[in-house]
Amino acid sequence: MRKLMNFLRGMVVIRVTGLFPERLMNLCAQEGIDFWAMEWLDEHTLRLTTRRRSVGLLEGLARRAGCEVEREISRGLPDFLVRFRTRYAFLAGLLFALCAVSFLSRFVLVIQVTGNEEVPDAVILSQLRQLGVRPGVYGPALDRRELAQEALVGLDGLSWMALNLYGTRLEVIVREEVKVPERIDESGYFDIVAQADGVITHVEPEQGDAVVEEGNVVAKGDVLISGIVTMEPPKYSDLPNRYYQTHARGRVWARTWRFLTAAIPLETEVKDYTGAEKSVWSVNIFGQRIKIFGNTSISWPRYDKMTTVRQAALPGGEALPLSLSCETVREYTARTVEVDRAAAQALLEEQLNTQLAALIGEDGQVENTQFSARVSGGRLEVTLTAQCLEEIGEERPGSQELPAE
Repeated sequence: MRKLMNFLRGMVVIRVTGLFPERLMNLCAQEGIDFWAMEWLDEHTLRLTTRRRSVGLLEGLARRAGCEVEREISRGLPDFLVRFRTRYAFLAGLLFALCAVSFLSRFVLVIQVTGNEEVPDAVILSQLRQLGVRPGVYGPALDRRELAQEALVGLDGLSWMALNLYGTRLEVIVREEVKVPERIDESGYFDIVAQADGVITHVEPEQGDAVVEEGNVVAKGDVLISGIVTMEPPKYSDLPNRYYQTHARGRVWARTWRFLTAAIPLETEVKDYTGAEKSVWSVNIFGQRIKIFGNTSISWPRYDKMTTVRQAALPGGEALPLSLSCETVREYTARTVEVDRAAAQALLEEQLNTQLAALIGEDGQVENTQFSARVSGGRLEVTLTAQCLEEIGEERPGSQELPAE
């Protein structure tokens, strides 16, 4: 710390020559002049270091002691700045840079969103942009509390928001609302019916009467669990059965056979680039695009456009509202080629497996699969035959009338 303070104040190394240099040391001690790094060069010559502001007083004391003082080296911030006292352009640039930094640091350059999981950042930032909160806005002029309240009105899924300003960084802290658990609808008259053909393997009725059992063969649309519940009378009673309608619930598992088909043309077009291309360079500052080089007129019938963006960022990785873009347009001609049948069949098989997995659900199981392929009308058709174990029950409004008692 002492070295830093000496550097800021400035230091001077001086040489003292006289019959009795020690007399000067005594006078400096009496006047409270600090000096250090004292070195005897000979019995009449002394070198020492003192502060820049004390040199004038020390020279006056040296005359009283009959000594001569010679300045050897000056170091520190004052000497560094003195070098530029006649460089007016540098001083003006330095002053302008300091003013620009102090002024521009009050504008928002980065907006961060934290605390959200379900609501995307883009939705929150879009709502704030509509309210005038965007990179480049003057930070101290923002009424952050009012803006947070207005943003919440236009955003679904959020219960709280706060805007905190840290220099050029605006932090948006949100809390998502706690969703109310979905209530099970017990009203109405519903049956559980089969959504696919199959052989029943397991029945778990929760509400309603099961009308099928393990080993039964069912067709699509057959009732599996009826919403008409039978209440039998007490044993040895002459009372008739009573019936009432309810919202049937339960799970029914069955072994099913799925048949899926997908097709792809055996010929396709590929691109041959001619080598002709054009580039357009532009810079994006605070959302404003400014073209700086290139021609945007395109007369080619077929072309591809590729955009490369170089985003400016802070050392921590936060993106700044400044980017350089290059749009490259490349001309091409099209020609028809045959598709590799093996690769095309592998692609279709993968698509069919994905479609089958979505069809039987997460709890379903595929017991075995078989693929067949044929060419028809210039197209390759692949058919998947799969034996599955899946839940086939789905709720549908009941249509049967209550039996007569």
